[in-house]
Amino acid sequence: MSFFHLSKCWLSGSAFFRKYIEDPAALWYFACFVVLGCAIIYPLDQRMLQQQQSTKTVIHLDAIGYDTYDTTNDMYPVDGKVTNHTSVKQPDSLYARYALLMDASNRRVLFEKDGYTKVPMASTTKIMTLLVALEQGNPDSVVTVSEYAASMPNVKLHMKAGEQYRLGDLLYSLMLESHNDSAVAIAEHVGGSVEEFAKLMNEKAKELGANSTNFVTPNGLDAENHYTTAYDLALIASSAIENEEFCKIIQTPSYTFYEQTTGKSFTVNNKDRFLTSYEGAIGIKTGFTGNAGYCFVGAVRRDDRQLVSVVLASGWPPNKSYKWKDTIRLMDYGTKAFTMKEIVKKDTEFQQIPVTNSVEGGTVTPYTEESVALLLQPSENVTFDISLPNRLNAPVKEGATIGKLVVQINDEPYTVIPLLAREGKTRITYVYVLKSILRMYFLVYTG
Repeated sequence: MSFFHLSKCWLSGSAFFRKYIEDPAALWYFACFVVLGCAIIYPLDQRMLQQQQSTKTVIHLDAIGYDTYDTTNDMYPVDGKVTNHTSVKQPDSLYARYALLMDASNRRVLFEKDGYTKVPMASTTKIMTLLVALEQGNPDSVVTVSEYAASMPNVKLHMKAGEQYRLGDLLYSLMLESHNDSAVAIAEHVGGSVEEFAKLMNEKAKELGANSTNFVTPNGLDAENHYTTAYDLALIASSAIENEEFCKIIQTPSYTFYEQTTGKSFTVNNKDRFLTSYEGAIGIKTGFTGNAGYCFVGAVRRDDRQLVSVVLASGWPPNKSYKWKDTIRLMDYGTKAFTMKEIVKKDTEFQQIPVTNSVEGGTVTPYTEESVALLLQPSENVTFDISLPNRLNAPVKEGATIGKLVVQINDEPYTVIPLLAREGKTRITYVYVLKSILRMYFLVYTG
């Protein structure tokens, strides 16, 4: 609006107001007009708000109507079923009493055999010992060996009380050759005592969602109330392999280090046969005690997937090789029976929702800000529940959550994706109404 037009409007409005001031009857009529307008608008506004709050639509779909992709040429059709992909049988004939295969990228369980039963886990405990030491300790700090640490049974480094080692060196001793004395020395150094270090381990377990786990020792020797589940152990391992230093240690073939006061050298060699016998293997940890049997937690990283396997109580002596056979069966299942599918694309838009009491008017477009891709079998059915209101009441903030998309696999909820508002809408207020009335009927410029 130009300065001359603005001045003209102001003069016109001033003339009207001068008339109202000079004529009390005219001023009375104007006040009644404004009050009546607000009295009509307010109930309508509240009625619309109540209607908006009480109406909601939930739509169930077999598939979202847009293209999806995978790493093969298979199609993901509108009925939500994968086709043209050879089915691979589940690894039912395992030696392990307890086993689980997890997609480490999203913690989805791909297979389990009594995977939620609490059992001892032997030296796979040291996965958590290493993770806590990396997060809580300084690798360049010096560890002084206690009498208690030196007294640990085999397998051990045979360190002596009073000897000093760099913490970062003992982490290789811990994982490559599973030395029990190194585990206790690390725990006492980082936590102040084995008991305090166990508290740190348990706190970390709860943080990761491993709620059926309790650590008592840092080395996994049989102890009362020292237990986990295959599922919890897979959660812990999936988190651990996200740590670059953790992965560097567990993949090291051989490592040499020195006692700090005498210069005595030690060389530890990686005992993980899986690391060199399976394509894409990155570790992780073996274990054995009389109560736990042979155990192994493995991890495989390939182009489109990252898998973690757990086998517990996979035989007792002399069946030392059972854990390797079980792990290979699990990993073969994970690499061959599943195809990576993008089931929800980022920036997918849904039906527009009308907005009431909005200055701008019109509608708001719900959309997804994230995508969902996961490993699927041919037999798995993916469906979606879309929950959105029938209408919205202004104000609506751009990017605000206005609904949700529930992804289900075989009718079981997998994840919930928020649906966001593409546009923002400003609410009509009494001030806005009054300004509009003054502009339209009294030629008053209100800015």
